[in-house]
Amino acid sequence: MQDPDAAGLYTLVISCPDRPGLVAEVSGCVAHHGGTLAESHNHTDHQHSWFFMRNVIGGAPEFERQAFCDEFERIAQTNAMEWSITESTQKERVVILASHASHCLADLLYRWKSGDLPCDIPCVVSNHENLRSMVEWHGIPFHYVPVPKTGKEEAFANIEGIIDRHNADTVVLARFMQIMPPNLCTKYASRLINIHHSFLPSFIGANPYQKAYERGVKLIGATCHYVTTDLDEGPIIEQDVVRVDHSKNKNDLVRLGRDVESSVLSRGLRYHLEKRVLVHGNKTVVFN
Repeated sequence: MQDPDAAGLYTLVISCPDRPGLVAEVSGCVAHHGGTLAESHNHTDHQHSWFFMRNVIGGAPEFERQAFCDEFERIAQTNAMEWSITESTQKERVVILASHASHCLADLLYRWKSGDLPCDIPCVVSNHENLRSMVEWHGIPFHYVPVPKTGKEEAFANIEGIIDRHNADTVVLARFMQIMPPNLCTKYASRLINIHHSFLPSFIGANPYQKAYERGVKLIGATCHYVTTDLDEGPIIEQDVVRVDHSKNKNDLVRLGRDVESSVLSRGLRYHLEKRVLVHGNKTVVFN
């Protein structure tokens, strides 16, 4: 895994129709402009004949980024590529939304504070006040926006304004127990990340632990996914499970599930920040 603080590294991400010679053409262009491949992954979805690639490019100061981009744009147009190149030291701005539960937010703040998550957190927004002291202890602005049971449009307009004012690249729902309106799902497509306390597609919606307990499951889990207008059905980034048995009640499932939720969300966010997640339709390729 690359060091996100390493100077002179760029991350190139590509998605396009598959054809012979793509790897050679991309690698040749990188080499022609003085770059080296510090890390390289590719995958072909043979069912849909679609190609995915993620390269970490080194070689600074020899790597000629602008000249590379000019030539690569011509290659991209010829091959109908979706592509991006970013500096590995360029940190995304991540706004976190949370409700009453603290475990996922606390884990993200700890990992951010320790340098494990390569991002900036300009603020946290919550529809409850109880998390304020924890957030402000980390030196992060806290915005309290109550969301009423009816007439939520004004609250979400306020939240959208806060996100925009802080120039967020990514928005994370750290157990934010509100359904995001369709306009925000569309506006932040593939940039709005949620943690659902269930191993999706099982037990979508509210009270998944109660549903799991009533079903007598032997595994419970959590799913980190991109939010879409279809509730809890967006492209999945990361999942994990823990085994349970008949002796566990609902409270046991909740307690065990918290650890899984926190770790799955932090891993999923890290993959996203490091440009390891490529979305195609309702599926993802994750180069982890």
